[in-house]
Amino acid sequence: MNRRQMIGSATGVAVATAAGFPGTSVFASAAIEKMKLKGNIHHSVSQWCYGDIPLDDFVKACAEMGLESVELLVEKEWATVKKYGLKCAVGYATDYGIPKGFNRISNHDKLIADFERMIPIAAEAGIPNLICFSGNREGQNDNVGMVNCATALRKLMPLAEKHGVTIIMELLNSYGHADYQCDSTAWGVALCEMVGSERMKLLYDIYHMQIMEGNIVDTIKKNIKYIGHVHTGGVPGRHELDDTQELYYPAIMKALLAAGYKGFVGQEFVPTQTDKLDSLRKSVLICDV
Repeated sequence: MNRRQMIGSATGVAVATAAGFPGTSVFASAAIEKMKLKGNIHHSVSQWCYGDIPLDDFVKACAEMGLESVELLVEKEWATVKKYGLKCAVGYATDYGIPKGFNRISNHDKLIADFERMIPIAAEAGIPNLICFSGNREGQNDNVGMVNCATALRKLMPLAEKHGVTIIMELLNSYGHADYQCDSTAWGVALCEMVGSERMKLLYDIYHMQIMEGNIVDTIKKNIKYIGHVHTGGVPGRHELDDTQELYYPAIMKALLAAGYKGFVGQEFVPTQTDKLDSLRKSVLICDV
């Protein structure tokens, strides 16, 4: 199951728990040694990549490792993260998925209502970011899509500013997420400038932007003021951040810190190892510069 299938549904973890997937008891009972992290990077992880591990067990393991956040969770899951002393760096505000975003006026009423309801709730729960998507082009001109996004997002900014919650639009590659409109940093930055608020940022997904445009370090340096959250992932394949892929994450993390980035770095790769938690541990340590 990928994130496209998980977005808008909180059933994945419940199904995995009920089904008793092989290995979940091992994940639940294994003693997790806390990593000696440097404290420069705020480490987070996307839960959907570990959907066969019951959420309670997964959050507990992440806390024991020393991570600060488990992210991409719906409202009813936030209490589980808090129970183990962690944050949810990014929450969902709507059950609309990636293809149906702010670029269509026909989506505005529902999306605006969903975000207006969730912004105060997120603030109360300590959720710093709510994710949003442009939606797919479906033949629409990129400039029209940007104006449509900005029109709706501007309406949300006074409430977001009041409650200190940032709306982050994710940059995705438009090959794997076919026809997605916000598929370049330049488009995302132009949208942020059009919206004109410190509470409108980008979720800079390194995996997706390596596929679309490369030049990761220089892009980060030039656009750091618009980056509100970061995702990782190995290229090709969106797997571990090891020597099987083309990106060198220690250099990217150092570039983020040098640019003054203070937000979270969310591990969002799909593990290939049998021991998924060990895979997560190794990738976090690679990014811990």
